[in-house]
Amino acid sequence: MIDVDKAIGTAVKTGKVSFGAKSTIQNAKTGKAKLIISAANCPKNTCEDIEYYCKLSNVPLIIYKGSSIDLAAVCGKPFIVSALSIKEPGDSEILRLMERAEPEESYGGAE
Repeated sequence: MIDVDKAIGTAVKTGKVSFGAKSTIQNAKTGKAKLIISAANCPKNTCEDIEYYCKLSNVPLIIYKGSSIDLAAVCGKPFIVSALSIKEPGDSEILRLMERAEPEESYGGAE
C-alpha cells in the first residue's frame, strides 16, 4: 500500500506541481496535469469545476480526505492548499494509485 501523504510530499519535492484552485482548473482544462488532488474542504463550486474539467480532459482526480491545512502540511507549504495538480511526479509513486483506484476516490489525511 502506498502512503499517500509521503507520495504527495515526494512529488512536491522532486516533481512539477502547481498549487491553487485557479492553476489546477487551468491544468485540468488543458490536460497538462497527470493527476489532480483536491482537499475535502475545497469550496463546492471550485470542486465542481475541477471535477468537470477533469472528466472532460480524462485527468484523474483524488479527493484528499484531510482539510486544505492538512494538505498544505503534507506539501510543506506555509499556506493552505485547496487543490494541486501534478504535472510530473518526479520520484513519487503517486500515479500508481490511479492504476487501481476508481475516479474521485478519497485518500490520505486525518481520519
